Amino acid sequence: MTSTVITRIGELMTVDDEERVLRDAAVVIDADRIAWIGAASEAPAADERVDAAGRALLPGWVDSHTHLVFDGDRTAEFEARMAGQSYAAGGIAVTRDATRTASDDRLAALLTARVREARAQGTTWIETKTGYGLDLASEERSARIAAAGVDDATFLGAHLVPAGRDADDYVREVCGPMLEAVRPFVSWADVFCERGAFSPEQSREVLLAARTSGLGLRVHGNQLGHGEGIRLAVELGAASVDHCNFVSDADLDALAEGSTVATVLPACDLSTRAPLAPARRLLDAGVEVAIASNCNPGTSYTSSMPFCVATAVLQMGLSVAEAVRAATRGGAIALGRATGEGAVGSIAVGHRADLHLLDAPSATHLAYRPGMPLTAAVWKDGHRAPASDERAVIGGGARPAHSR
Repeated sequence: MTSTVITRIGELMTVDDEERVLRDAAVVIDADRIAWIGAASEAPAADERVDAAGRALLPGWVDSHTHLVFDGDRTAEFEARMAGQSYAAGGIAVTRDATRTASDDRLAALLTARVREARAQGTTWIETKTGYGLDLASEERSARIAAAGVDDATFLGAHLVPAGRDADDYVREVCGPMLEAVRPFVSWADVFCERGAFSPEQSREVLLAARTSGLGLRVHGNQLGHGEGIRLAVELGAASVDHCNFVSDADLDALAEGSTVATVLPACDLSTRAPLAPARRLLDAGVEVAIASNCNPGTSYTSSMPFCVATAVLQMGLSVAEAVRAATRGGAIALGRATGEGAVGSIAVGHRADLHLLDAPSATHLAYRPGMPLTAAVWKDGHRAPASDERAVIGGGARPAHSR
């Protein structure tokens, strides 16, 4: 592999421990890692030179909550919700039926296409879950396909109790043979602790079984109303609790005192017309917050992290810097990937060269020009994404990035 210097960066947001914002900066990539950061005038030589032409450079987005292994369409459900129907978790069964009948090749191809869409908007690290199979064979297949297609795979057999199944009997299957079958392919286990899904007692059983098997823990919690999901996640040391639309003072205190990341999902909140998660309140209480897309066919069919960041700024009260941090380093912390050699979510020497060059002079444009295609170039593990994956629209007076 060759080394690359990206120079004349107008604004470099490191999102590292020092939270630095550098002007007229440069970054050197050596193989798959960041080798140097500093002033453009002091940049060392490299085999390849990329002129950022005054554009902003960020860490690649870390999308720590998605559901990308699925087939089928839920447009009718979305239209009904827009017409006033309330969201209920039962629509998962529609996707389950379509996913079970899809071939391995089709599911893998759909996953690849969805990852490509995310990459084109600057996402360089992706977690995804099983949970649309809901039987042993289908969950094992989804885990295997997910592990081959994304960076972090999560077991979500406890997504919904299948129709006709006794809930406690299904939980025993999830905790026993299903968990054993998926274990070679996943690093995490998740549970939907919510009315209409799994009770706190059932959720605890799933999480304890997963922890015993060596998996990290995640929780879907407090999406549809106040409940015990957040406090259960904190009690058991889950890496993250996701949704967090309904947060009591007791929940807030638990999160502030613990290490569990509160992951907010702005696109899902808009699609379900739910109250927006209280990201501002969480941050003000000292809680670590992540932003993720929750890309899934029922409630958030978008992998656009720029859209989620813009929504967090425009409607959730976060500053641009806070939203960028939550969508990069926050997601990395939620996945245990923020520190150590090869860390993601920030720009620091020794971290993975996962970078997102904006076609704008500053990250503020993500919220200032919401919905615009502002990705000029993306590097994943030091490799620049193919040109067909980049949305290189010239804007703000900047010249196109180029190599020579």
